[in-house]
Amino acid sequence: MLDSALPTNALLELDAELDTTVDTDAIDSADTAEGDGRKPRHRASGKGRFEPTGVTFADLGLPAPLLRALTEAGINQPFPIQTATIPDALAGRDVLGRAQTGSGKTLAFGLALLARLDGGEAKPLRPRALVLVPTRELALQVSDALTPLARSLGLWCRTAVGGMSFPRQAEALRRGVDLLIATPGRLSDHVRQGTCVLDSVQFSAIDEADQMADMGFLPQVREILDLTNRDGQVLLFSATLDGDVDQLVRRYLSNPVTHSVDSSTASVSTMEHHMLLVSKQDKADVITEMAARDGRTIMFVRTKHHVDRLADKLRSVGVRAGALHGGKTQGARNRVLSQFRDGDMPVLVATDVAARGIHVDGVSLVVHVDPPADPKDYLHRAGRTARAGEAGTVVTVVTHDQRRTVVRLTDRAGVKPEHTKVRPGDADLIRITGARVPSGEPVIEKPMPVRAPRAGHTARRAGGEFRRRTGGFEGRGPRESRATTGRGGERREGHPRDDRREPSRDHRTRDFAGGDNRAPREGGYRDSAPREGGYRGDRAPREGGYRGNSSSTGAREGYRGGAGAGTRDSGGFRDRGDARDSRDRAPRENTDRNREYPSRDGAARTSTSGASRNWRDDRRG
Repeated sequence: MLDSALPTNALLELDAELDTTVDTDAIDSADTAEGDGRKPRHRASGKGRFEPTGVTFADLGLPAPLLRALTEAGINQPFPIQTATIPDALAGRDVLGRAQTGSGKTLAFGLALLARLDGGEAKPLRPRALVLVPTRELALQVSDALTPLARSLGLWCRTAVGGMSFPRQAEALRRGVDLLIATPGRLSDHVRQGTCVLDSVQFSAIDEADQMADMGFLPQVREILDLTNRDGQVLLFSATLDGDVDQLVRRYLSNPVTHSVDSSTASVSTMEHHMLLVSKQDKADVITEMAARDGRTIMFVRTKHHVDRLADKLRSVGVRAGALHGGKTQGARNRVLSQFRDGDMPVLVATDVAARGIHVDGVSLVVHVDPPADPKDYLHRAGRTARAGEAGTVVTVVTHDQRRTVVRLTDRAGVKPEHTKVRPGDADLIRITGARVPSGEPVIEKPMPVRAPRAGHTARRAGGEFRRRTGGFEGRGPRESRATTGRGGERREGHPRDDRREPSRDHRTRDFAGGDNRAPREGGYRDSAPREGGYRGDRAPREGGYRGNSSSTGAREGYRGGAGAGTRDSGGFRDRGDARDSRDRAPRENTDRNREYPSRDGAARTSTSGASRNWRDDRRG
């Protein structure tokens, strides 16, 4: 019925009727199918990745709200991988799709999953469909592409990736999620914590399966798939279908339908490949001039430390460059990608893992500063440009000692680059990459915007305006702002965070009656009430003891805010047994009481009577 309107699909269905069992052994030999004269089953006949197929999304049987959302997003023509895989996915078949990066795989499995989920209802903690991707950036990219489409059907699409708030993700799962896009590590954490249960997952999609294998995620992927519904549908997409990926296919896909629109070593016809031969002395200058060109550029290096060094060097000579690698926080990575997409930062320096699967429109040049380790890495790096039919250039910077290795690598990748020997400022370098001399003026980083304080909180004050040791604020009396009427009493106006600062003083006011019978130190206790005419730490304790003492014994007993606590207005401190005025108290009988002590301004002060004031009392004026 549906296939009658699709000439290509009609041939596919006819092929399926002749042999409904797909030999998964043929998957391993798919890469060499061109050489031995055999075609992979259900391969789109002679169509390139971006050549028009004459089929519209309406012909694929998608729901009407989804078609309207695609039209509003400006997506009108399906790519060959979408035309080939969506009908089989909608029919409930397990699908094995092979296509190079940038060929439209995200919508191929995303549209099929959303159409299958249409009309259902999400349950708390139990997602109905699952998409597994290898990196956080790819997960967020898939989410950005599918969330508006899911909204058109009234479905909830959420992400679960590392580096972002676990409680928020758990709360979203608790509310119910139809389509969950996750990385294996964070999803395993949710499963262990009981915030996600996978037994209701009916539809699963695995994107970039070959990279999952390269990054060592397959054990976690297997554990996750073991928890899903055994009768569920599985869609697997990858650039290559060999090795560990084949083991995944054999174990979890039932009678899969294979679609391949490219050879695993195929190169895009709109992509130019160049090998620039440079000396070690000229390499840094050549890279800098290429980075200073007009247009979006991605530069790949092997290590995150080299990423930071190169980005810093480019910024120091006037090139706006951002660094992207796994050592940065997720927020920093998101900001860099956002600036790169918006054009504020035209150069992105990245590692292989961080940039895998990233889609940014308008990337016209990819530079291999460090040659990739294997052909797959070369193809995935190169796939950042010439996406969705656009033109792009891929350049590998090679020194003399690297030449032979890189030639072997490009041969295995099925690429025949043009070899050119260049030096800084050469006409060939300008012709190939648009290189130019940078301005030389260092790029000044914009300061991060400061968030406004939340309601009920006070912004931090400038230096010197913090609370003094006596507890008061600038322009207020000591401890006046934190006075309370007792423990649990109503707090007076003061700093809103005073309650957070109180526990740090507990060691001064705790109850010593049971565990510590040590006598109080001579000379009083720090932060005790002002003594008349004296200086702390040089005489015997005054009558009345320290903070928290009773008025008669001087032994430390009770806790702040206890019964009979005095008020500060009457001269006492918290937990005093009675309120006494230290200024009216008679001097103790001690010959040292009549000694002169220097005041803060250098003048002598004699404390011979209660009328004399302690130098600390000056603060109270």
